[in-house]
Amino acid sequence: MMGAKNSHSFTFEESWNEKKRRAHEIVKRLMNHHQREKLLIGDPYKTLIHCIISQRMRDEVTYKVWKMLFEKYKNIRTIAKISPEEMQDFLRKNGVGLWKAKGEWIVKSSQIILEKYGGKVPDKIEELMKLPGIGRKCANIVLAYGFGQQTIPVDTHVNRISKRLGLAPPKIAPEKVEEYLKELIPERLWIYVNHAMVDHGKSICRPIKPKCSECFLQDLCPYNKGLIKKEDIK
Repeated sequence: MMGAKNSHSFTFEESWNEKKRRAHEIVKRLMNHHQREKLLIGDPYKTLIHCIISQRMRDEVTYKVWKMLFEKYKNIRTIAKISPEEMQDFLRKNGVGLWKAKGEWIVKSSQIILEKYGGKVPDKIEELMKLPGIGRKCANIVLAYGFGQQTIPVDTHVNRISKRLGLAPPKIAPEKVEEYLKELIPERLWIYVNHAMVDHGKSICRPIKPKCSECFLQDLCPYNKGLIKKEDIK
């Protein structure tokens, strides 16, 4: 069992069963407080492009540029036909960081999806991660928000909050955080974890000056109780 095997990696003592019970209650409260009417974008390709644009970008800028991109280029066939330079120019003019790499990833991924997958975005994480610019986090986002599959994308918010809550050891890599969460949380709830933690990370459990005194998870949070220190978390 992962919890028993790696219990030394945590900064406080807790049985795996107790951690699991606490995880269930945390997710239940997060879902109650951070509800969304619609979880899916509903289009795997548009979800994939959104994820590429979003890397190291603010959400509001990402969404605005993403909408403009599809208003101008319409669909995968149109995007696959343009040059990477044209897409790079579009992204640069609209204030997208890493525009050079992202422009190439968007065009080349579109071409690969058309040529190799018949225009349909693959629904397996191994295949998604073969596409340019698509790491594990983006692949999981496409699976969750594009296909509605039960998985847990670990972005900066999920990584930070999972470690503050003591659901994953504070120094492990984000892909390992995903493994811990999947063991602790029932599979039927995986798809909700990302959006709930992201919303919580923006509103309360912020990277700097978290609003612990306003948090509805105070009684369940080892970070709030001083059992996990800021400097412990990577």
